[in-house]
Amino acid sequence: MPAPAKQGLVAWLWQDYLKRHLPVILFAMALMTVEGAMLGLLSFMIEPMFDDVFVSGDRGAIPLIAGGIFAIFTARALSGFGQRVMMARVGQKVSAALQHDLVGHMLGLDSLWFQKTPPGNLIERVRGDTLVASTIWSTVLAAAGRDLVALVSLFVVALSIDWLWTLIAVAGVPLLLLPIMGLQRLVRRTTRAARAAAALISTRLDEIFHGVTTIKLNRLETHENDRFGRTVDGFVRAQIRSEAGQAGIPALMDIVAALGFLGVLYYGGLQIIDGEKTVGEFMSFFTAMALVFEPLRKLGNVTGAWQAALASLERLHSVFEEQPTILSPARSRSLSCAPEAADITLENVHLSYEDTAVLNGLSLTAKAGQMTALVGPSGAGKSTVFNLLTRLVEPQQGQVTLGGTPIDQMALPELRRNFAVVSQDAHLFDETLRDNILLGRTDIPEARLQEVLSAAHITDFLSGLPNGLDSPAGPRGTNLSGGQRQRVAIARALLRDAPILLLDEATSALDAKSEQVVQEALERLSKTRTTLVIAHRLSTVRNADRIIVMDKGRVAEQGSHDELIAKGGLYSGLYQLQFASGA
Repeated sequence: MPAPAKQGLVAWLWQDYLKRHLPVILFAMALMTVEGAMLGLLSFMIEPMFDDVFVSGDRGAIPLIAGGIFAIFTARALSGFGQRVMMARVGQKVSAALQHDLVGHMLGLDSLWFQKTPPGNLIERVRGDTLVASTIWSTVLAAAGRDLVALVSLFVVALSIDWLWTLIAVAGVPLLLLPIMGLQRLVRRTTRAARAAAALISTRLDEIFHGVTTIKLNRLETHENDRFGRTVDGFVRAQIRSEAGQAGIPALMDIVAALGFLGVLYYGGLQIIDGEKTVGEFMSFFTAMALVFEPLRKLGNVTGAWQAALASLERLHSVFEEQPTILSPARSRSLSCAPEAADITLENVHLSYEDTAVLNGLSLTAKAGQMTALVGPSGAGKSTVFNLLTRLVEPQQGQVTLGGTPIDQMALPELRRNFAVVSQDAHLFDETLRDNILLGRTDIPEARLQEVLSAAHITDFLSGLPNGLDSPAGPRGTNLSGGQRQRVAIARALLRDAPILLLDEATSALDAKSEQVVQEALERLSKTRTTLVIAHRLSTVRNADRIIVMDKGRVAEQGSHDELIAKGGLYSGLYQLQFASGA
């Protein structure tokens, strides 16, 4: 996607996130104005301090000048503290709002988008890019409200002393324009590369930590560490280039400041020697100009930091511009599907992932209240059928109906409320077992929860856990065995009490004892429900009401187990192969 215009990024961030904090920002900028103006007053006080006290020896002027300088520093300290706390508060709130909205927007995007985008990239955008994009505003606003005011006030003091000295001091500033513009482009380009490299680091870490068992079993520790090292080295190179570009801007300003001071010292020194200027005037001017280059350097830093922030803003904005293609219809049809009415029909469905055809004119029917099994070789499109039913993907051609209603005419939440899914890989969150079963629901009575725990055979192992139902499941459920995780998934499905049950290889990864327990729980769960089962082990679906054999995205055969065996076709061959191998 082409990068949005800079003005569009600024307007978007201001309108959606900063505008709501306008009163706090305005008050903070007022404090910044006070803080910046104090530098001008300080340089102004230098002239009477030298001429009236040090040169003329006026003792009576000491309390007035000393009190004035004390008041200047006190006002600067209080205003600086106040504006920094306020801007830090705004920055954190903007960052939190960006992260919240970004995650909410991502969760609404299509599943295929997540398959194409590495998790590390998404994590870096949510954490790294939002922090960079939000905290820059405290720097930018400080530059506008403090450093700019300080710059103006100091120039006023310098001009009031001698306009020619001021002109000599800043004569080299126009020479900075072209180099600074070049550095700004460099900073933005290198920062964009650094953010991409940071996202790659997060992706590598995600792969390492989630695949640590595979790494150890295949002795890949050195390989993965070296690969991660190369990724970090790439980030370091990009970050150093970005930091060098940002550091180059104030460095150029320091060189121009040195040339200006050289000219003023030479010309002004001769005037003081000739008696045309006083020491107090020169010291006041020298202080003002010395202080001028500090806010000027900060403003230069802001230009570099701003370019870096724009790179992060572009990355954030590109995610917000992604829009889901699978949406609820504008006028959805309501459907509360009872198990006895939950017929599922696919008619001439074609679906491709990019250039790869997965379903090729698939037509099938799963009768309400019955168990229908989908079997066939890997890649036949069985799991894609489940994704179609829940509208995680959309067909390019054909129609899917539930209870006679096309599913694309139903609101997504209402459609998905009709399904309970138990898959081979039961995903558990790093929360307690109770949280993993309830999934945020607060309307479940304790008696109902206990009934579900018993039906899913979870009570069989609760006594062995340190805190029972309130024991942590661990990251991705690592504190539980495979069979225990499956039983948690079944408990979820029981609580959901949906009319349609989708079972995707729910017992294929379990040992014989765990499989028997889980199979009993599944049989209890599937009673009175419309059930679709994906199975590679054909022995688990012998008793299905209907077995649909898929091959290359089409229905190859269908019927009962005995009918398909008698046909001697694809199903019979698969069954004999498994029987011969002892499966």
